[in-house]
Amino acid sequence: MEINWFNEKPKDCIVTLSSGTLTLNKPATNYFENAYNVMLGTDRKNLLIIVKPLTKADSMRHDIPDNKKYKITVRSSYSRVTNKAFLEEVKEMTGFPFEDDTHKFKATWDSKEQLLIIDLKEEI
Repeated sequence: MEINWFNEKPKDCIVTLSSGTLTLNKPATNYFENAYNVMLGTDRKNLLIIVKPLTKADSMRHDIPDNKKYKITVRSSYSRVTNKAFLEEVKEMTGFPFEDDTHKFKATWDSKEQLLIIDLKEEI
């Protein structure tokens, strides 16, 4: 008898953007379980949002200015970063009307750089 056991494919990392928040689904949240703060960045040329988790030790070091560290709320099934000014910058970069609706995008984890990369070129 040859048995092939079912192996569910890993779920995609999905980030939902709204007028003031970035919400990460459970698979994306797994990378932020130990995050105390995050850093937010954009790559305008490639239409990417970059989210870097910071541990408490990283956050307490003084080599990263406080105005570049943002609070992340991590729950069991999602995590959320609230930053209206950053989302305004993303809106300016992409033209998405965040006031009217939410927008979902796939994200990938760069394990070498320890970054979550959100691709804004293809909305899901």
